[in-house]
Amino acid sequence: MTVKIIFVNLKFQMEQVLEAIILGGGDHQDVENAILHIILNRGIGQHPNLRFNLNEISNEEAKGNFRFEKQDIPILARLLEIPNLIRTESRNVVEGETALAILLRRLAYPNRWQDLTTLFHLSSQSLSQIASHTANIILANKGALLENLNNLQWLNHNRLRQYAAAIHEKGAAVPNCWGFIDGTARQICRPSVDQDQYYSGHKRCHCVKYQSVLCPDGLIVNLKGAWPGRRHDAGMFRESNLYQELVEVARFQHESYVLYGDAAYGIRELLLGPYTGGNLLQIQRNFNNSMKVLRIAVEWGFQKVASQFAFVDFKKNQKLLLQEVETMYKIAVLLTNCHTCLYGSETSQYFDIVPPPLEVYLG
Repeated sequence: MTVKIIFVNLKFQMEQVLEAIILGGGDHQDVENAILHIILNRGIGQHPNLRFNLNEISNEEAKGNFRFEKQDIPILARLLEIPNLIRTESRNVVEGETALAILLRRLAYPNRWQDLTTLFHLSSQSLSQIASHTANIILANKGALLENLNNLQWLNHNRLRQYAAAIHEKGAAVPNCWGFIDGTARQICRPSVDQDQYYSGHKRCHCVKYQSVLCPDGLIVNLKGAWPGRRHDAGMFRESNLYQELVEVARFQHESYVLYGDAAYGIRELLLGPYTGGNLLQIQRNFNNSMKVLRIAVEWGFQKVASQFAFVDFKKNQKLLLQEVETMYKIAVLLTNCHTCLYGSETSQYFDIVPPPLEVYLG
């Protein structure tokens, strides 16, 4: 009798889903994915309630587990262009919102996959494959937002003017500084190969390095890397081609806007740094101090990535040959930017400037 009921329920599920696909204009691939999804995740031998359902958890649980409020996760999945059904190469099939939730939960804290099987009612192997597949989808769809300043359509003349005004009003000596450039080193496990290339004598650890551009609204609008930890900031900057992007984005007919960084980046038309030397004039020291304080405030953006998505800050999980270290960090930065667009940040509050809406940021 139990087996008969299971088959009747399975048949009813298939009929409902297939009818919806046909009425919605779906193709044969949508039908195949739907059938696989029902069989693998809701089918024979599995109780229909033993599957993850975002609607069944509280908003507080959603924020704790996934860093986003419950009602915002479907919106985030849609804007990140995650398909309604995710199908991995090993034929795991889940809803797109569930796949995003799995990835968010993985990044939120350095969990073991086996610790999450109860929450999602999937095996450790399935969870790992789904998270990796979802991360690759997000990076393919939206990774360009971190790769080139020209890909940010909202980063226009008016926005740069707003950024510069916000920074100047907080005491910056430079009236046309719109953001800050800096490098960040993320610790990794000691690799089994090329250990000397990944060891940073300055940080005294094995790490990979990224170059970032941070804005006063808390957004990391550009992320280059990863490079081995031994690389110097100046070398990363030369290889990044970022200055050419600045020429195309921050230079206008009658005015231009600059980034501020440390002395390693040098001084150019669109890039400034502190005065160096042992015998600085008082006015030069005042300049350095005013910019140093504001630069530290903007670097709260780095801290937010690590605090919201602590998985990328736990070096035991950062294994170059076993983990997609670079992909996961870039996804964490993208998701942190999304979080800032929705809820603001310490940086945006300090500079009193509102980030662009999520729909605008993700374009």
